[in-house]
Amino acid sequence: MEALIPVINKLQDVFNTVGADIIQLPQIVVVGTQSSGKSSVLESLVGRDILPRGTGIVTRRPLILQLVHIDAEDRRKTNEENESKKNGRLYRGIEGEEWGKFLHTKNKIYTDFEEIRKEIEAETDRISGDNKGISDEPIHLKIFSPHVVNLTLVDLPGITKVPVGDQPKDIELQIRELIFKFISNPNSIILAVTAANTDMATSEALKVAREVDPDGRRTLAVVTKLDLMDAGTDAMDVLMGRVIPVKLGIIGVVNRSQLDINQKKLVADAIRDEYAFLQKKYPSLANRNGTKYLARTLNRLLMHHIRDCLPELKTRINVLAAQYQSLLNSYGEPVEDKSATLLQLITKFAAEYCHTIEGTAKYIETAELCGGARICYIFHETFGRTLESVDPLGGLTTIDVLTAIRNATGPRPALFVPEVSFELLVKRQVKRLEEPSLRCVELVHEEMQRIIQHCSNYSTQELLRFPKLHDAIVEVVTSLLRKRLPVTNEMVHNLVAIELAYINTKHPDFADACGLMNNNIEEQRRNRMRDLPSAVPRDKSLKGPGGQSLSPTEPLALEGEATKAAAGGSQSGPVSEQADGGTGNWRGMLKKGEEAAGGDRATLQPLPASPQKGHAVNLLDVPVPVSRKLSAREQRDCEVIERLIKSYFLIVRKNIQDSVPKAVMHFLVNHVKDCLQSELVGQLYKTSLLTDLLTESEDMAQRRNEAADMLKALQKASQVIAEIRETHMW
Repeated sequence: MEALIPVINKLQDVFNTVGADIIQLPQIVVVGTQSSGKSSVLESLVGRDILPRGTGIVTRRPLILQLVHIDAEDRRKTNEENESKKNGRLYRGIEGEEWGKFLHTKNKIYTDFEEIRKEIEAETDRISGDNKGISDEPIHLKIFSPHVVNLTLVDLPGITKVPVGDQPKDIELQIRELIFKFISNPNSIILAVTAANTDMATSEALKVAREVDPDGRRTLAVVTKLDLMDAGTDAMDVLMGRVIPVKLGIIGVVNRSQLDINQKKLVADAIRDEYAFLQKKYPSLANRNGTKYLARTLNRLLMHHIRDCLPELKTRINVLAAQYQSLLNSYGEPVEDKSATLLQLITKFAAEYCHTIEGTAKYIETAELCGGARICYIFHETFGRTLESVDPLGGLTTIDVLTAIRNATGPRPALFVPEVSFELLVKRQVKRLEEPSLRCVELVHEEMQRIIQHCSNYSTQELLRFPKLHDAIVEVVTSLLRKRLPVTNEMVHNLVAIELAYINTKHPDFADACGLMNNNIEEQRRNRMRDLPSAVPRDKSLKGPGGQSLSPTEPLALEGEATKAAAGGSQSGPVSEQADGGTGNWRGMLKKGEEAAGGDRATLQPLPASPQKGHAVNLLDVPVPVSRKLSAREQRDCEVIERLIKSYFLIVRKNIQDSVPKAVMHFLVNHVKDCLQSELVGQLYKTSLLTDLLTESEDMAQRRNEAADMLKALQKASQVIAEIRETHMW
């Protein structure tokens, strides 16, 4: 199990090559307040002075420190880790048994640890500046030594409260965010460092650790500066866990003082002095404290933690590999045969466009209707409901109907309801169906425009590689749709014009409606006849001239026959009065308007003004509206015309509701589907346009290379974990 940590180091190296931090690898994160002794603990684990020293905030960038144990007698590991090729030569064999490597300096080897410290300072200033600011970009350092155990540690800036010097005012918030970024990794172990000469109850390190690890399952506490406690006090209760218990334990260490550092006291000498101090002050706890025990404990905890995390890491790596493979496929391969590629993309776009209309596209939209489904919705919901909401008599008042009847009779009184008035009024109502029909064409045209963007985003992502080709395809399809729009509008206009051209009163549905309506009118006439005064014989009132009975199927001719009888000298009382109330006698109309106070339907109708005695009448004056009631005949005539208009309008509306979608499908949708590919090929498949159309976007090649590198790294990481599985290491 000791080999698990080098495996994590290999995985870290793999992902460092692509500069990615997408996998949260197991590591030990060191957390503590400023000047609590974090850097001293790390140097004790390394056994060398490698970290910058000074007052105030010194660690201003995360330092990911990988400790690699090597065998001093067997240098095979050395060669494996440090071989590099340059101009055909192999660089092997390093002077000294310890050395370091930075990620940002590539293959440069540092055998002088003073140079490592200076490089850390220089790299920190390069990114963070020299104004005591911090940065979240880590420095990667790998130390090879026979005196270290395999560990991966992260040194973070110390927690501070008050800005110093040129530090930003929110330096405390920045440091906390940086710390939480690393300790929030569930695969990390938190090393909470607290000075022994401070109260453990006020430990900021333990506080932030508990915020992300409330159960303490991955938190280890380290108490530093045991030798600096006040006289008469000790850390026995703290180290025994009686003050604040920590599940993974509490380990005490003794750091080198600043005087020791200034005097270049070796870490090995400091460890010996630490052991002597522990034997003297804490003899019963000496074997469970100290730097060496801390290193072994961290190594053991990290190995067990890695063993628990590896299965999840393997799953995560496999999922990411599949995602990056799919991403790389979407970017496509570099273009070799431009003609074949262009034709393939054009054909694929045309096919996806047609499939979207037909509902057989590979990518089905789930958030909203699109393509053929929306066109169907426009036809049967939007357009259908709009037509159904059109009132057959909308915008048509009774005075309009009455005026049309009178205008259709000319200077002569009407004996029958003129058919011309019906045609005039019904055409006016049918004309109202043209606007929603044209609006239906417009909505379908807009949806076919939206299908272009849908195919570009979801169906043919290869087009995103070639923005010029994408723009050209959009332009060609838009132009084709634009050319078909006036043709379709003209056809829809003609459909309405066809209905206006010939009013077919012999239409079967219209004849049935007329028959039913005539029966209703005849029934109403008979009811009125029953209400006539008893002085008028009912059988006589139903007789025409010469004593002939009137046919019940000719209700519109009733008044005309009565007028003829009056003209022939048969001046019977009720019939004569009805004739006086006809449209030809204005005195009769005025008289009825004054007398009929209890009529059935009272309305204000503008009628010609009546001349008064003693006043001259100017026939050129505009008629003044006069309030009166409609006569029984006027009511009946208007009712007849309105019912006929409604009946015929419903027939035409049904025809339009059926024929307009068919016209739109034939002249717009199906025509575009049939001609789209040939139009695209004819406009774009030209030798002179190949190079320009197949020019990739500037960042596409870069993104393809990045995806390929990441996929290669993930595959390599998967192989590393697979090798461990084969050796039954977990």
